[in-house]
Amino acid sequence: MPKFTSPDKIKVGVIGYGGAFNMGKSHLEEMKKAGMTPVAVCELDEERLKIAKEDFSGIQTYTDISSMLEQSDVNLITIITPHNLHAQQAIQCLEAGKHVVCEKPLAITTDECDAMIKAAKENDVVLSTYHNRHWDGCILQAVKDIKEDNLIGDVIRVEAHMGNYSQPNEWWRSSKAISGGIMYDWGVHLLEYSLQLVDGNMKEVSGFAKKGFWGPKTSFGSDCNEDEGFLTVRFDNGKWLTLTVTSIDNKPKSAERGMLEITGTEGTYLMFGGKYTLIKKDGANTVTTEGKALQGEGWKLYQNIADHLVKDEELVITPEWARRPIHILDLGCKSAEEGLAQKAIYS
Repeated sequence: MPKFTSPDKIKVGVIGYGGAFNMGKSHLEEMKKAGMTPVAVCELDEERLKIAKEDFSGIQTYTDISSMLEQSDVNLITIITPHNLHAQQAIQCLEAGKHVVCEKPLAITTDECDAMIKAAKENDVVLSTYHNRHWDGCILQAVKDIKEDNLIGDVIRVEAHMGNYSQPNEWWRSSKAISGGIMYDWGVHLLEYSLQLVDGNMKEVSGFAKKGFWGPKTSFGSDCNEDEGFLTVRFDNGKWLTLTVTSIDNKPKSAERGMLEITGTEGTYLMFGGKYTLIKKDGANTVTTEGKALQGEGWKLYQNIADHLVKDEELVITPEWARRPIHILDLGCKSAEEGLAQKAIYS
């Protein structure tokens, strides 16, 4: 793997500079703050390329990936495209000897993840995923309270939930073929949070899905995401994890029980975006404690990647780590289709 003497020697670029969330600009700015040097943007929309040139003076722009790989001196590429394109585009860049960061999710299927990991190893380059929410204040606080300070005893289960009652927007994230399904957006974050709190190896995943209510009301029709997805992950130590993502729930659990509800032998912990609630028994009394979450540190993702490439610091978001939530979602979708639990497979 190529090593760099300093972060500024890492020349970075992005594939995708679309207007949604202004993510292309945000990624390049975060990489720049970590000391890396923005040099290239690849984007199909010529108007967005004009904006990229305004945002970053002297940036090289391309309308196809092959040209960027052949003509620019970019070392590290972040892929910010629809989910179904991640694997193909990442492998193309990895095989060209470039380090790659994929916007989450890493890919849609386990096979795609494994092919990407294989390409990274064969070409001795880094592959990671933009799991910046690994450093959200809410999960940093939960890890401290649950894993370090042992406030709820032994964790038995984690229940993750997100959603509301809302018709899907008319964009690619509402297409199952493109996005992977309803659980592939926020569900990836919720699983990544949860896997920081649940020990053990996954044994199997059972999935359930309701589809067909919103679909006919959208231009996607039968390709529209599920109305609701639910899955359960069983671990080899007897613990379990559930995930619910819904667009048909008039009273979603996340409003009252947080994004994550963690049950331990000595208490229950509700994790909200910027706060937490701890519920414990004191004799016959129930004691409820509320508090604010720690400050988020999402900037650490690109700083860690820069330090990994320059100082050989341990990579936090490895491709193997990013594969885990995708494997869960992939198995959950297969289980929902087949009506049978799916065994976890370790590469």
